Amino acid sequence: VQLQASGGGSVQPGGSLRLSCVASGFSLGDYAVAWFRQAPGKEREAVSCIDTSDETPYYYYADSVKGRFTLSRDNAKNSVYLQMNSLKPEDTAVYYCNAVFLPRNYWGQGTQVTVSS
Repeated sequence: VQLQASGGGSVQPGGSLRLSCVASGFSLGDYAVAWFRQAPGKEREAVSCIDTSDETPYYYYADSVKGRFTLSRDNAKNSVYLQMNSLKPEDTAVYYCNAVFLPRNYWGQGTQVTVSS
């Protein structure tokens, strides 16, 4: 069982990145999936979440990323993506994906996003 996050990098303000979270050993489509981030000296915070367990999918976006980040999932690829546009320096952090289907709770290893001019 593994959750692999990737896609981080260094970009200038206003740039874009797409983070990927790929699962192996379990079906990611059965899980609620969230992206968290943690900046140096700060607590880990939830950025976005998707839960498709009900008929109507539930999406959550932190106020700080609404209108700039978009979360999507591709069950055929056992993956969830976080498209990040109009990046700001305050988006700089290590980003983690998290998959939950209680009592199972899996974390990816984190991918660094740096936004700087």
